[in-house]
Amino acid sequence: MTRLKVDKIIGLQSVNCKVCGKPMPVGTPRCAFCGAENEAAGADCKETDMNKTSFSSDETGFIHSVQSVAEEKQKMLSTILRKKGGNMLFITDKYSLRYITGFRGGEGLAVFTPKEMLLIVDSRYTEAAKEDTEKAASGFSVIEFNNDNPKFKIVAEVILGISGDVNILFEDKSLTVAEYRNMSTEISKAFKTYFPQFEEQLRKSSMGWYPVGDELEKMRRIKTAGEIELLRKAEQIGDAAFLDILKLLKPGMTELEVAAEIEYSLKKHGAEGLSFDTIAASGINSSMPHAIPSQKKLEAGDFLTMDFGCIYEGYCSDMTRTVVIGKADYEMKKVYNTVLKAQTEAIAAVRAGLVCKDVDKIARDIIAAEGYGQYFGHGLGHSVGLYIHESPALNTRDETVLEAGMIETVEPGIYIPGRWGVRIEDMGAVTAEGYDDFTGSAKELIEL
Repeated sequence: MTRLKVDKIIGLQSVNCKVCGKPMPVGTPRCAFCGAENEAAGADCKETDMNKTSFSSDETGFIHSVQSVAEEKQKMLSTILRKKGGNMLFITDKYSLRYITGFRGGEGLAVFTPKEMLLIVDSRYTEAAKEDTEKAASGFSVIEFNNDNPKFKIVAEVILGISGDVNILFEDKSLTVAEYRNMSTEISKAFKTYFPQFEEQLRKSSMGWYPVGDELEKMRRIKTAGEIELLRKAEQIGDAAFLDILKLLKPGMTELEVAAEIEYSLKKHGAEGLSFDTIAASGINSSMPHAIPSQKKLEAGDFLTMDFGCIYEGYCSDMTRTVVIGKADYEMKKVYNTVLKAQTEAIAAVRAGLVCKDVDKIARDIIAAEGYGQYFGHGLGHSVGLYIHESPALNTRDETVLEAGMIETVEPGIYIPGRWGVRIEDMGAVTAEGYDDFTGSAKELIEL
């Protein structure tokens, strides 16, 4: 926990703005939310305590069936505030902004308190942000900041409405040290510039900053039915691109050309973007799990590993297929079939209630039994959502218990340095009974 000597305000009274009805501290001449003039003394404004929204808790801290999307977001965020001892949350990560507010622009500051749910953006995003938040029914109000109504003046005014200690939760996994320092400095400046009447109190108090950790990411672990369908559609676009590239692959084609054709096909079939840089690795390059496509040409007898994904309505896909240019020899077939067995048996075992590392062990033991254990160095899989690598992960360390609605990839591989490598990857949803595999592409060895 870091504490800065800036701005803990205790017990300040607030009044409602006569125009927009938002809270503002007594003595403030202009509303930070709508910019309207109000009497400085607040004589004509009705004083309010602003009733706190009350929510019930479940034993997990998260809720999955509520009356409205807005209530769901408020309940999850309120649970995090209580759990972490905060009364204010700054949301800055673009994936968190998208999930919690619906805003797709990526640049903004969402502020959540027991009294307020605000999304603060500049004029480039105001209209889009309003459309996005309304479409998502997130309950966040969009506030535009500008030279006359600076961002941190708005934040300072929200802080003035908090009674007692001000304990801010921030996204420590994405907010840089420089950004953190800038925010704390600008908040302090805003108080001194716009609220000098509280300067003495500011000098005698402090504001606490607390890392929120992975709490916001955990909110995204269990996908709704709507999210699952978007993820399924994204993976179907990948299936279509795989069928397209199979028609084009031939000796003499470069890895860069393979990657370009895959990416063109993904866009052609409806992708709005790539979920990560496409991997096309042939021959000796396929022994590197995350090889960068090069000018190397495909040759007869090469393994070609293609790992690619797209974004559809904000949600990512991820799949890998390895094919042979020409004919595979005995050992190539043995390695390929070992990877395929490891993948199919791991997929068959996946279900709600199983521990992540136990799924990884199933695939790892199969590969080790065939003498290739040292050549499988990465984890078996990871979750996918708005971001390509979410939690939990299927690896040797993750002790998370799988739950229905989690998304996981299953992608074992064998990589023999200086020779070649094989990886096969599907993506799907964990269910109570097993694994809903979104990937429809063939997995039997394909020789071209």
